[in-house]
Amino acid sequence: MAGRSNIVVSAAVRDALAGGAPVVALESTLIAHGLPRPRNREVAMELEQQARDRGVTPATIAVIDGVPRIGLDEPDLRRIADDTHVVKLSVRDLPVACATGWTGATTVASTALLASRVGIRLFATGGLGGVHRGAGDSFDESADLVTLATTPITVVSAGVKSILGISATLERLETLGITVIGYRTSTFPGFYLPHTTYDLDWRVSDASQVATTMTAADALGLTSAIVVANPLPSDQALDPALHDRVLADALAWAAERGIRGKAVTPFLLETFHRETDGASLEININAVRNNVAVAADIALAWAAADPAAADRTYRP
Repeated sequence: MAGRSNIVVSAAVRDALAGGAPVVALESTLIAHGLPRPRNREVAMELEQQARDRGVTPATIAVIDGVPRIGLDEPDLRRIADDTHVVKLSVRDLPVACATGWTGATTVASTALLASRVGIRLFATGGLGGVHRGAGDSFDESADLVTLATTPITVVSAGVKSILGISATLERLETLGITVIGYRTSTFPGFYLPHTTYDLDWRVSDASQVATTMTAADALGLTSAIVVANPLPSDQALDPALHDRVLADALAWAAERGIRGKAVTPFLLETFHRETDGASLEININAVRNNVAVAADIALAWAAADPAAADRTYRP
């Protein structure tokens, strides 16, 4: 066979899980497709070290030569960052990639799925995918949402990018039974912006409250995700006036050029990068850094509050 689907867990991640120690999953699509080279490799290593510095084991996830890997060694991390042939893998792509031996970077959806399969309960990303603008005609909705509806993992994100339909995304999260809580915020963050006009029903003030919420979800037998909406600090966010102008211009230009469907999001992101002189890229990196910090704190609180966690975790 060209590939196989057995999940391989690194020794560091395996030992941490077996001992009930804190682990945070990290996606690899940001590394392969979200940042320019060689900055992507630098950020990938920085995020892993950031977790280690807080006493948490990082578990960057990818598929290498058809094998899902939880926790990458440095050569594999460099390969994901440097190889231009690395493909983007959502959940639907995993079986084909495994069967045919492809190397691919995992999205929020596929990272969450694979992390959950081996017992990882915390996942830090930049922003969630959501319902796209005009989805009433295109039916364009991220696989992140339906995957999180059936995946018991806690995801720390800076909300969803404002280029998406935030209201529709929140409605879908509710319909799918995905718990959304604001981390020291009562409004849903818009990734580039720390706040939007959309209120949240639930707010927590610290990591221990998230860990307690996770324990309650387990006690209720829930198998859906918990989304922790963690806004960027205001001094790291995009200027609201600049954001509104660029978004309005980008949407108008997309309409004028007849850009539709899956082509809309890359066009809008590219426009943001160009029109903000690269500021949107730095905001992306800052968002992930902030989310790794919060996810690490929650992982520490979860491990401390749940001494029986090792009984439910991955066994090789």
